[in-house]
Amino acid sequence: MPKPVQAHEIIAACPHDCSDNCSMLWTAEGQTLTSVRGHPDHPYTRGGLCVKVNHYEERVMSEDRVLYPLRRSGPKGSGRFERISWDEALKTIGERWRSIIDKYGTQAILPYAYMGNAGMLNGAWSGDPFFNKLGASIAEKTFCDSGSASAYLMTLGPCAGLDTESFAHSKFIILWACNTISTSLHHWPFIAEAQKNGAKVVVIDPVRSRTAKKADWHLPIRPGTDGMLALAMINILISEGLCDDDYVAQHTVGYDDLKVRASEYTPERAAEACGVSADDIRTLAREYAANQPSAIRIGVAIERHTGGGQAVRAISCLPALVGAWRRPGGGVYQLPLWACPTHWGNILRPDFIKPGTRVINQWKLADTLLGAAPEVRSPAPPIKSLFVYCSNPVVVAPEQQRLLEGLAREDLFTVVHEQFMTDTARYADIVLPAATVAEHAEVIVSWGSFYINYNRAAIEPLGESVSNTEMFRRLAKEMAFDDPFFERDDEQMLADAFDWSAPVFETNGGLDALKNQGFIRYVAEGPESFAPHANGGFPTPSGKVELLSAMAEGGNMVGGIFRQGSEEFQDGAPVDPLPHYIPPQETAPDSSLAAKYPLAIISPKSHAMLNSQYANLARQKRHAGEQQVRIHPQDAASRQIADGDRVSVMNDRGSFTARAVVTDDVQVGLVSAPLGYWAHTSGGSSVAAVNSSRWADMGRAPTFSDTRVEVAKL
Repeated sequence: MPKPVQAHEIIAACPHDCSDNCSMLWTAEGQTLTSVRGHPDHPYTRGGLCVKVNHYEERVMSEDRVLYPLRRSGPKGSGRFERISWDEALKTIGERWRSIIDKYGTQAILPYAYMGNAGMLNGAWSGDPFFNKLGASIAEKTFCDSGSASAYLMTLGPCAGLDTESFAHSKFIILWACNTISTSLHHWPFIAEAQKNGAKVVVIDPVRSRTAKKADWHLPIRPGTDGMLALAMINILISEGLCDDDYVAQHTVGYDDLKVRASEYTPERAAEACGVSADDIRTLAREYAANQPSAIRIGVAIERHTGGGQAVRAISCLPALVGAWRRPGGGVYQLPLWACPTHWGNILRPDFIKPGTRVINQWKLADTLLGAAPEVRSPAPPIKSLFVYCSNPVVVAPEQQRLLEGLAREDLFTVVHEQFMTDTARYADIVLPAATVAEHAEVIVSWGSFYINYNRAAIEPLGESVSNTEMFRRLAKEMAFDDPFFERDDEQMLADAFDWSAPVFETNGGLDALKNQGFIRYVAEGPESFAPHANGGFPTPSGKVELLSAMAEGGNMVGGIFRQGSEEFQDGAPVDPLPHYIPPQETAPDSSLAAKYPLAIISPKSHAMLNSQYANLARQKRHAGEQQVRIHPQDAASRQIADGDRVSVMNDRGSFTARAVVTDDVQVGLVSAPLGYWAHTSGGSSVAAVNSSRWADMGRAPTFSDTRVEVAKL
């Protein structure tokens, strides 16, 4: 009689595009993943998991997994495929690509990837070396944080900023455009600890979110007016003498220029734009200055309107004005991973890029596939092949109906590497089976805390699924690459990805400690003492907080990420070195669309799904329910809409259907529909159908939150 298989726990890490990046423990019995739990010893995630991943084993073991290579056997979008071998799949890809290259050149091939896996080995950039070597068009990835990061770097440089754990020591906390409880659950206990100890928690958000309901004060500003509010706060701090004059004098540049600029943004002007009272704006600024250390967390949503970059510029100036950086728990949080000693050159291999290779922004995929993007207009080669991994663009990219039209092109050879038959995979010619993180090694650098987490494979890949690293090794062999870079195994890739000789790694045990305990901290100081800018020392050209930005003076900033993106601007145009307010474009009160489409819409992250992931799994579907749109009672009544009614949400770009939730959690004139639902299971479209492909003011950031619609009862 065979011996029973013994269950065992394996060090794990959540692979998702979430700031928490939890350390976890797998439990496996043979080739079956039976459960997952949070690692109890991790200082930040503390053994807890969110509703998205606390039953990750159901995702891994799902009967709906794509486990074998597939070839399309029906019309594009039908979801009809037949099983083939890996050899046949690779041969087909190689033959089609060589044929395309012979006729159109290598730039007729376009990769498309984002953060479906946030790992350093298998994430959004895992295919960059391969496609750079191939000579494919470069896919510019600016879906998330590019505008915010651009503005932050202009002001503070690539500094770690505020440690999320040190929020426990803060006396005044502003959560700006951030629904922490739904999108960064493990940060909330540190905020709640500060709140218990007397700190005031303020949420600035157009919607009364789960987090806003737990806060001491919710300021429901109008979407896209964050920059106006921040500039009015600066006005009050300066005009009422609330600044830390010593810190400003010692550790900032451009104060006199900012003073003149801020004088334009009175509380009364801000009140009219933002929809909150001038008295509330004064109270916010005064309390922010008086209670030190004060902390600001900027949510990703902050950049997702026309003036998002300049809003972050203004917000990033605030901590220096009040001297918040002096103590642990003071400052601003944006993207801590700037502090991690990462060898990005080894990961991305930009040296493989051939001179003159064109750049195509992923946000413009619909235009690209339909030949409307400037980069693909004649005489430039059209895109004849699309390779998608770590993303489901039909759900996350804008102008969904046009995108589906582009994906339906019979002359477009599309390959998708996926775990499930997503909306995008249904339009593929070849679908390759992707392994889950339980089936391969991975290392995750948190972008919300100062930790690197290690993931060890718990089971062998199910069926014939493979990791991204293995897939690109196979593709490199098919395309006859002879560079030994493409022969490295995962262990060598991990060794090459970081500067393991950096002092912080040497003191905490480095790679060995990471593998043995599952996590290490990549900043030496603990949260109770982390105040790296108490005496300045910012990594900017001046070494100070640049209220007047040297990177912006003289025209376009160095580096593509800083380029102005909105149609209002042209690449190479001067960038204002001082923060200023750029009002919403589509949702502005005087917009030409206001009469036809009177409602603004925002599409925040779902509580139970992560972007488009988990929208197909039963547990999360039960938790999230069907696609909904939240609408204020006044707006519902004028449209004869009752709670629970089926409605159509529409504009000139498209429409989607949803269940109305009538609630005063949203403002009059605003509706909110969470992102993530799959189109083919939601009536053929989702919220991406109404979103515009316009860019924000910098970093080519998206404009999800600058959109107008109408809602009608079905």
